[in-house]
Amino acid sequence: MTGTTLETVLRRDRQAVFAALVVLTALAWGYILWHTRHMAMPAAEMPGMDMAGMTMAPEIHAWTATDFLFSFLMWAVMMAGMMMPSAAPTILLYARVGRQAELQQKPFAATGWFAGGYLLAWTIFSAAATGLQAGLARTALLTPMLASANDLIGGGLLIVAGLYQWSPLKNLCLTNCRAPFQFIQQHGGFKRDALPSLGMGFRHGIYCIGCCWALMLLLFVGGVMNIVWIAGLSILVLLEKAMSDGRNVSRVVGLALIIGGISLICENFTPPA
Repeated sequence: MTGTTLETVLRRDRQAVFAALVVLTALAWGYILWHTRHMAMPAAEMPGMDMAGMTMAPEIHAWTATDFLFSFLMWAVMMAGMMMPSAAPTILLYARVGRQAELQQKPFAATGWFAGGYLLAWTIFSAAATGLQAGLARTALLTPMLASANDLIGGGLLIVAGLYQWSPLKNLCLTNCRAPFQFIQQHGGFKRDALPSLGMGFRHGIYCIGCCWALMLLLFVGGVMNIVWIAGLSILVLLEKAMSDGRNVSRVVGLALIIGGISLICENFTPPA
């Protein structure tokens, strides 16, 4: 196969994988937009909360299995929509090298296994986030839009996220997320079999969780169903991984979060004028 033909095939493969990622991301964001609109309805429809009449104080009830599954689905789709754009460079790289190896009759496992492992990691994170949401709802610490109803907790989350932005663990995980080829080579290289490829994608997802878990907790500050907040965090994650000075972006944002958290806590102790 000539170099021109090879490049044409690889380009078409990249375009196909890119189109698939765009479709999946668009479907996830479509669900998020639909869900945020419906969450603006009376809180009686929210998992774990009922409204007594038209008062603002929620009447708390125990979560059912349906409540948990409904919220888990929301988190899983939301994490896919938020994280797939930042994972796209790694997935596209895997597809390109995999296709080139196939043309040389040394095939790797399909790219879908790698992407599936990545999403599996975030699915597990979604289950943990659902459990946290259930706990906060059970103790009446969430508003109808799933934001913290306690400024002390909200301020504390901002400070924790801000401090984590400066931590060595954040830097380690961000480094692995920012250099996809180096990550794959350092963790055993491209895989021929499906399960090792799934495991590689899962490991990449774990590093991304290590990079972004504190930022995802900020959804409980601005509102899990606040579409502006969701979009802002998605853009921040993308900038951290894609920009040449992504580490500086992390630190500047971290400093802003710490200041914002301290301000929110101080306001809680400031007597009204």
